[in-house]
Amino acid sequence: MLFAAAPSWAFSLDDVAKQAKALADEKFKAPKSNLPSEFRDMKFADYQKIQFNHDKPYWKNVKTPFKLEFYHQGMYFDTPVKINEVTATAVHQIKYSPEYFSFGDVKHDPDAVKELGFAGFKVLYPLNKAGKNDEVMSMLGASYFRVVAKGQVYGLSARGLAIDTALPSGEEFPRFREFWIERPNPKDKHLVIYALLDSPRATGAYRLMLTPGSETSVDVQSRVYLRDKVGVLGLAPLTSMYLFGANQPSPVMNYRHQLHDSEGLSIHAGNGEWIWRPLNNPKHLSVSTFTVENPKGFGLLQRTRSFSEYEDLDDRYDLRPGAWIEPKGVWGKGKVELVEIPTADETNDNIVAFWTPSSLPETGKPINLDYRLRFTSAEDKLHDPALAWVKQTMRSTGDVRQSNLIREADGSVALLVDFVGPVLKALTPDASVTTQVSTDDNAKVVENTLRYNPITKGWRLVLRLKVIDEKKPVEMRAALVKDDKPLSETWSYQLPANE
Repeated sequence: MLFAAAPSWAFSLDDVAKQAKALADEKFKAPKSNLPSEFRDMKFADYQKIQFNHDKPYWKNVKTPFKLEFYHQGMYFDTPVKINEVTATAVHQIKYSPEYFSFGDVKHDPDAVKELGFAGFKVLYPLNKAGKNDEVMSMLGASYFRVVAKGQVYGLSARGLAIDTALPSGEEFPRFREFWIERPNPKDKHLVIYALLDSPRATGAYRLMLTPGSETSVDVQSRVYLRDKVGVLGLAPLTSMYLFGANQPSPVMNYRHQLHDSEGLSIHAGNGEWIWRPLNNPKHLSVSTFTVENPKGFGLLQRTRSFSEYEDLDDRYDLRPGAWIEPKGVWGKGKVELVEIPTADETNDNIVAFWTPSSLPETGKPINLDYRLRFTSAEDKLHDPALAWVKQTMRSTGDVRQSNLIREADGSVALLVDFVGPVLKALTPDASVTTQVSTDDNAKVVENTLRYNPITKGWRLVLRLKVIDEKKPVEMRAALVKDDKPLSETWSYQLPANE
């Protein structure tokens, strides 16, 4: 009798997948904007004046640690997304109301916004202090979402899907057109969000389970359907910003030594190899490919955590999260792609990293991809403790010391790589540590020295290169070795073209 009385209704990823499959079988219909001109044509400063009334969060009177706030439409956020609440017995739409918002001195016709709809939403949770709600997740624009853990500020973004990134034909930006958010129970530590994705050549169904904490995780289940052929399909994409740093100092005088949301791409390959690729802000578009079968993880990380390296009291780049993707199940053959786009300022995201499979299914058949996204400041937990890792990469003008002790530039480029970790601290300064270094045919190595670093209890590699054609980049790799066995992750670096 108890079993018979239990409710049989439940909302699941299958419900969203059915809609995604049905959309994929139809011709794409571009979303229509219902935005009045005064909102579409507004400047960013005016858009910022439209604030959610923080005393009116959704679920305000519900016993749950999670609350919702909503984004108003404006500027290029000019198409509404449908947001639904899922309860134990039903699904209903969360209706837009101008009462949710304070418009400041933004002039508008109140009657024109009565049925406007939301641009996106935020998730609030007592992340840093009991009883105080903090933003922990933001869903706004295309399929972008940002997440933070305890003590962090927003930085890089995750995305649902990327299509044809960096191709000459132009990138296609899929968008989440509808959300379903499960109402959490009073003691729930996670929030479940479903999303329906749509674009001219793909649709998708997503289940995101958000678990806030000292490290915030998002467990992603996804099913993607192709409407048509794509050039590059980017799965589990991350988008970030790199302007300058130790390996690429600012071209103009700047009190900040570094300015970036992420400083490197880390990859844990299926064969066990760990790869670290410092980021660049190149003069020309750069696409780097890392062929990996069954990856164990990859992500864009912010390894430098010292405030003194940034000195920015406003933007706190030292508190930006790193994002690490842990595949679930077998991903098979494919590659991690890194796209680096030139940018002149920090307002433009110019770094993209994603997984692209070697082969795609036929149109209309699903691509099932599950993974965990970890947003963390504890990048040291993302290293193999049995291997050293790269603490920093520094780039400088190459020089040689003359007999009078004066250094003189010799036309080379110097790269200094600091390797650190417990495995190195356990060695004596005179341990037989050697290097394995390789470059492509566009450079000649004129110095390759390794010395013990008593400050970090690690080793510093110094490379000086003579570039043959400065109009072309130089690819290089280096690793520490002891007794013919790997002692460190692989440092993989691209010296950008100089013209």
